[in-house]
Amino acid sequence: MKPDAKVKFGRVDLEVTAFGFGTAPIGNIFREIDEGTSDAMIQEAWDQGVRYFDTAPMYGHGLAELRTGHSLRWKNRDDFVLSSKVGRILKPARKQDIDYEPWTNAGRFTMHFDYSYDGVMRSFEDSLQRLNLERMDICFIHDIDRFTRGDEQAEVFEQAMDGAWRALSDLRDQGVVKAIGVGVNEWEVCQNALERRDFDCFLLAGRYTLLEQDSLDTFLPMCEARGAAVVVGGGFNSGILATGAKEGAKYNYAPAPAGIMEKVRKIEAVCAEYGVPLPAAALQFVVAHPAVPTFMAGTRTVAQLQQNLDWFSHPIPPEFWADLKSKGLLREDAPTS
Repeated sequence: MKPDAKVKFGRVDLEVTAFGFGTAPIGNIFREIDEGTSDAMIQEAWDQGVRYFDTAPMYGHGLAELRTGHSLRWKNRDDFVLSSKVGRILKPARKQDIDYEPWTNAGRFTMHFDYSYDGVMRSFEDSLQRLNLERMDICFIHDIDRFTRGDEQAEVFEQAMDGAWRALSDLRDQGVVKAIGVGVNEWEVCQNALERRDFDCFLLAGRYTLLEQDSLDTFLPMCEARGAAVVVGGGFNSGILATGAKEGAKYNYAPAPAGIMEKVRKIEAVCAEYGVPLPAAALQFVVAHPAVPTFMAGTRTVAQLQQNLDWFSHPIPPEFWADLKSKGLLREDAPTS
């Protein structure tokens, strides 16, 4: 599939490009990216036909939204799709009083969780101000998962299914946004949300990849049945599916365990036989599922962006996927075309 291919976004009246631009890196996660590089990546993505951009107040304490809006504000607004998120309020503060971890030299705001009706409405309006754009098309409730909220997750989830849901549902009913959803790190939380409320979409980080397909059991079939779109980020499982099973490889933000290293080595052997780069297989596998219209990728340099775009369109023969399945390295029911 070409990165600029237009794909219907679930049941709603939107089309997104199969390759999306994720903005966490331009929020200066882990290390700083300068303004010129941030803008150059967005302009290069645009020139390559990418027309879906995702951001969030969390990314760089507002910095990613500011940079995204700066780079897109002179484009024809009807020519691209934009998503952001709610669930955090940003409050101005002195730089020395802000805990930026894991962000670097980010916005001059502290972050405060707020999933109430009023808090979500304020978060939504604040995002439009930072973006300096008249609308966002898709809005996700952000980080109501166990990974982020720990023991508070059950309580936070209920708050979001009440206040945040009502706010976004009202915005959708008014035509202010076209699609509303949930953006988290766990497919089980997405499924719980879909069972409770009438969501259009989900942003799922890292839980549907060459190494993880448990979401095929119930969640992805439910999304297909209901016309809910799933945006997948983290398709490299935070590193190992991009780097391969080399020393120090990361799997879900931690050193890859022995079992994962061994499985990746076996996948790499099949890749070598068919001349398929491992990252190309990782990216293209995700969007082969009919419920997944787009993959969201974040990059740090223009060269890295170009490499991802090249991987995304690298030819992969059907025999490659069949071989992975025959060797037990991929689920038999995983769509691959």
